[in-house]
Amino acid sequence: MKKLKVAETLTLPNGTIIKNRFFKSAMSETMANRKNQPNQLHVNLYREWASGGTGILVTGNVMVDRSALGEPGNVVVEDERDMDVLKQWAKAGTANNTQIWMQINHPGKQSPRTLSKEPVAPSAIPVGGSYGSVFNNPRALTTTEVKELVTRFITTAKIAKKAGFTGVQIHGAHGYLVNQFLSPHDNQRTDEYGGTLENRMRFLVEIYTGMRESLGSDFPIGLKLNSTDFKDGGFTEEDSIKVVKKIAELGIDLIEVSGGSYENPKMSSGTGEGSDEVFFLDYAKKIKSMVDVPIVVTGGFRSKDSMEEALMNNKTSMIGIARPLALVPDIPNQILEGRYITVNTQRLTTGFKALDKKLGALIGNSYYEQQMKRIAKGKKPKRHQNGWSPLFHTLMLHGPTALLPRRSK
Repeated sequence: MKKLKVAETLTLPNGTIIKNRFFKSAMSETMANRKNQPNQLHVNLYREWASGGTGILVTGNVMVDRSALGEPGNVVVEDERDMDVLKQWAKAGTANNTQIWMQINHPGKQSPRTLSKEPVAPSAIPVGGSYGSVFNNPRALTTTEVKELVTRFITTAKIAKKAGFTGVQIHGAHGYLVNQFLSPHDNQRTDEYGGTLENRMRFLVEIYTGMRESLGSDFPIGLKLNSTDFKDGGFTEEDSIKVVKKIAELGIDLIEVSGGSYENPKMSSGTGEGSDEVFFLDYAKKIKSMVDVPIVVTGGFRSKDSMEEALMNNKTSMIGIARPLALVPDIPNQILEGRYITVNTQRLTTGFKALDKKLGALIGNSYYEQQMKRIAKGKKPKRHQNGWSPLFHTLMLHGPTALLPRRSK
């Protein structure tokens, strides 16, 4: 039997060897307690995913500041107060020769009004689009505060390494703070962090170089980056390519490709008309030909054949999977053992088209959060199409804040 491409190892630029080409992209678990601390549920969930055969597990976004949350239930790591459980989480996620990388993030202005009275951003430009009303208008960061936030990202990365996480990923996509600095629409600063693309990427570059200096050359650092914001006057594909080239030149170990934000959530809907299309694959293939850094595409991979085709034709270096792993946590093992049946994600409905249209993204995210919690509690995921169940579950857990928009990655 011919060896599958997904079964091959991948060597990162720093020499780290990944056991196979499966990459679990970040999904926000929303399982932290009211003090935003990780707990046994995170340990259990990532142990299950590690035993399921994935090469790299990326955590849901871990925030660097307790006063700046993206959603209820975010984990926050700003000091070593939770080191014991972080060590347990890392140990569970590295079982079975698995890599576990902590995704590090700050929401910037994408912090809902119930969580942030006055969110911060590169410039005092509010969130637009249909979700804009759920966010308070942001205030512009001072230059000193920007530098302090760089330090926060680096501190969280150092704690991750000390706890036993085997890598980190900087979240520079989906309209969060790093992405806001990159966008000429969101970043209209006149100091060293605004204006030209070189200045707009300074925040990201300082975070990366600070992490690299603190973590060492052999510790994997990845970046999640938008291909484009899909917004007039925003971060363009041309900008993105220049950022990729710069960050590759500086020694990044892996780049995950995505796109969009709350204002235009292409990361959830894809870039084409077909629902089964693998998102951002054309862009990934383009940048793979430009830099000698592994590129990962997440979103839309369902069949083994589509995974093999993308790898064989050098469109991606790894197969990024998110939501299907909340339904079938051992997809990699099933594929490698020849017993995989394509996993299709659920289309949930309340039975009311208007409600589905208004709350569809929330219901979908809540459903997969619900399945992750079931796995963490030792239960099997529950496959169904009833949109009321995840909606009520989230309302009971988080109260009215549950009705705010959330990102799954």
